[in-house]
Amino acid sequence: MPIHRLPDNPSLERLRKQGKTLLQRVKAGVPEALGLVAEFHPRPPETLRLADAQLVTARMYGFASWPRLKEHLGTVERYSRSPHRVPPSQELPAEFLRLACLTYGTDHPGRTADADLLLARHPRLPTANVFTMAVTGSADALADVLAEDPRLARTQGGPFGWEPLLYLVYARLNAPGRYVAAAGLLLDHGADPNAGFLWDGLTSPFTVLTGAFGGGEGHEPPHPQGLALARLLLEAGADPNDSQTLYNLGLGGACSDDTAHLQLLLEFGLGRGEGGPWHARLGPTLQSPQQMLRDELATAALRGGPRRARLLLAHGAEVNGVGGHPAYGGRTPYELALLNGHTEVAELLAAAGASAVLDEMEAFTAACMRADADAVAGFGPEPLARALARFPGLIVSAAEQRKPAAVRLLAGLGFDVNHLRRSTPLHAAAWNDDVETAETLIELGADPAIKDIAYDATPLGWAEHGGNHRVAAYLRSLGRGSSTT
Repeated sequence: MPIHRLPDNPSLERLRKQGKTLLQRVKAGVPEALGLVAEFHPRPPETLRLADAQLVTARMYGFASWPRLKEHLGTVERYSRSPHRVPPSQELPAEFLRLACLTYGTDHPGRTADADLLLARHPRLPTANVFTMAVTGSADALADVLAEDPRLARTQGGPFGWEPLLYLVYARLNAPGRYVAAAGLLLDHGADPNAGFLWDGLTSPFTVLTGAFGGGEGHEPPHPQGLALARLLLEAGADPNDSQTLYNLGLGGACSDDTAHLQLLLEFGLGRGEGGPWHARLGPTLQSPQQMLRDELATAALRGGPRRARLLLAHGAEVNGVGGHPAYGGRTPYELALLNGHTEVAELLAAAGASAVLDEMEAFTAACMRADADAVAGFGPEPLARALARFPGLIVSAAEQRKPAAVRLLAGLGFDVNHLRRSTPLHAAAWNDDVETAETLIELGADPAIKDIAYDATPLGWAEHGGNHRVAAYLRSLGRGSSTT
């Protein structure tokens, strides 16, 4: 049986209950429970005790023993921070710091602009403490305080309980600062280039590298001096196998074929080594560096990134390596590229030795996603009828993949341009700031007033929340039906 994924923000009490439940199910002779014991207990006893059930629970999550699992939970608690849950403060420096940084939960448009307003009104804020010096890139002031007390470079404080270097790299102020010089001073005085935290207890560390690069599900901007800061951190010893950076700028981020971050991380050893201090702390809950590289190639195939695919293959990524995230569905990169209509990526992978055999329904889907009308017509009516019944959300996928030609083909085949999966195709175009796909959908009859299921927002609401100004302006131009409420 495969190793199970430990729940996010795991609770010791919940895991104890899981062990007790397993013991009860074994005593009741439940086959699934007996199978877990046979698979994960190194020496299954005739009569299972609670300690044995706890050992099985630990080993099914990849830990050698129950004490090692408990130690892991202590590590999660130690490094867990929830910056998005920190309330406003009456103390000016703390409130300034709270507003000045990405929190990955409260980063609505204009939030950091409020910090810029505070800075303009209170010119002494940058030198209030070592954290405000870091967040504003006040290198001269930092030089003075660190010369007096070098320990400040690693002290934790401020509203988020972070080290100064974390405030520096997660800052998103408009006011220019000498961030690279300030970061260099902190590193020279003992700041940790692998500093980070576990966001709300999730075991994918948000490191200083993560902060420099930005990105993520909210399409957060990079630090204004992000690449220079990232290089400085890597030169100082930051581990390039940074799982959250890869997610933020890959599977969980904007649909982009930019390779700047990958080139830098590969230069410093992405995909090699043991994974650095965070892997040592978090063990089996973090992917190996080699698996991270597999996931990156799978992402390039899934999202359509030929530049990324070419770069990763040149650095030894396994052409048939399977990504570990559920989004890949256990598919090889070549299968993902074919099924999502990414012809250029598929050709690159085929040239590198990949092969795949698609069944009729998969081949029909692939033809639709690459907007190959002749190939689609060649399948006849039966596969189309099955696709309409089984995969009505295919048109949403085409919009998510920025494929206006595929959207047009699918609409012509009878797929509903207003199909509401969790959101509509127009929501996907709005979130991607994809004006071409949005225009195609509107031309085909998309309704800009439909609200999504999760947030009860229109496509314009999605565009405005994501700060996607081009598509927001287009949707506003449509008139009253595209309002956010």
